[in-house]
Amino acid sequence: MYQTIEVGHLQGGAMVELETVVDTGAADSVLPSGVLAELGIFPNEEISCTLADGSIVDWGYGSAMFRIDGRQWPCPVIFGPDDLETYLLGATTLEVFKLTVDPVNNRLRPVQTSRLGWGGPV
Repeated sequence: MYQTIEVGHLQGGAMVELETVVDTGAADSVLPSGVLAELGIFPNEEISCTLADGSIVDWGYGSAMFRIDGRQWPCPVIFGPDDLETYLLGATTLEVFKLTVDPVNNRLRPVQTSRLGWGGPV
């Protein structure tokens, strides 16, 4: 399933539209380092990532502003190589936006907030 997103700097400014593959098996979203650098977004640290083929790579890790369907939130992002065949929209980003995959209708849909613990004895 594909989802168009916009990504930009946490402090505001221009946002770039990207087509991503929704990948609930990926913890974090993976976007190309070059696109992020053009927006003035740079990694805070390097982390080890296990790829689908089992190989381990060290890639940059930081934060960016994501916009999905008009809603905007800061999210963690992995700085992938510029020659990525696909960009990934990972589970953490979906959780931040409170979205889940609707495979029947091939779309993302909102998740109702979990029951919260106030309002009287449990």
